Amino acid sequence: MTATVTPPSAHEAGGKGSTGSGDARGRRLPRVPDRIRQGGLPYLLLLPAVVFELLIHLIPMIIGIWVSFRQLTQFFIRNWGQAPSAGLGNYKVAVDFDAPIGQALLHSFLVTCAFTVLSVGLSWVFGTAAAVMLQDHFRGRGILRTIFLVPYALPVYAAVITWAFMFQHDNGMINHVLHDQLGLTDEPSFWLIGNNSFIALVVVSLWKSWPFAFLMIMAALQNIPRELYEAASIDGAGIWQQIRKITLPSLRPVNQVLVLVLFLWTFNDFNTPYVLFGKSAPEAADLISIHIYQSSFVTWNFGSGSAMSVLLLLFLLVVTTIYLLLTSRGRKGSDV
Repeated sequence: MTATVTPPSAHEAGGKGSTGSGDARGRRLPRVPDRIRQGGLPYLLLLPAVVFELLIHLIPMIIGIWVSFRQLTQFFIRNWGQAPSAGLGNYKVAVDFDAPIGQALLHSFLVTCAFTVLSVGLSWVFGTAAAVMLQDHFRGRGILRTIFLVPYALPVYAAVITWAFMFQHDNGMINHVLHDQLGLTDEPSFWLIGNNSFIALVVVSLWKSWPFAFLMIMAALQNIPRELYEAASIDGAGIWQQIRKITLPSLRPVNQVLVLVLFLWTFNDFNTPYVLFGKSAPEAADLISIHIYQSSFVTWNFGSGSAMSVLLLLFLLVVTTIYLLLTSRGRKGSDV
């Protein structure tokens, strides 16, 4: 008699340990690309930005801090890693306001402070006034908005070069209008040298900065309910009372950020004075950015220039920290 062996069915074969097998199928681990897509993809997308931030900002900043403690002059440019240590000598020279280098740096710092206060203050005033005037609907409002934003859209170098031609003594448009046409001056003025250079610098900075304030404030005004103005008008409030009681308090959060950004941009501005005056700015318009550039790349004293840059960085960090603390306290007090 021949015995017939019947192979177990698939159902019977899967009966043993079917629970574990079923759980394994139901809890199948995601594939590696799925894991990357779910957890690692955001970090991969951030990786190029982090790399460029390291290469462009962090690593040069660390090298600059290291250079500030070295006597790096033109004699060590070829082997700048072999420059002797200066310790805190570069910093002592920079803050010694009785010596010529310290006095020049202090003068440049004061000029920069005056320039920043005027440029930021006037930019905020012009931007706020233009945004408030263009808040209501009227014919031609879109054209005016476009015209007001043109200075912000133009490249900085092209705009400043145009202003440099306009400020020329002999054939500049500024002297042509003020002296030849209006007769407001006895003779054509020198705008790019002497004390007038500070006025020219403020005018150019204001011209290219106030459209940014206008854009920020104009966007913030869209979030103020029109019902507030209508209720205030019914109660008898005039236009100035509405601005003082409704507009300015509502714009406080935006103004806090706007003033800080304009301050940092203006205090560190290098392109405007460099294109307007060249490598050597007049004494009246000697901003600290140009002064540091001259100390580093004109006199070839990179150690001293780096020390000045570090001091500028520390000053901006301190001012920014104090400003944020004061504004945060004011915001909490207003919320209470």
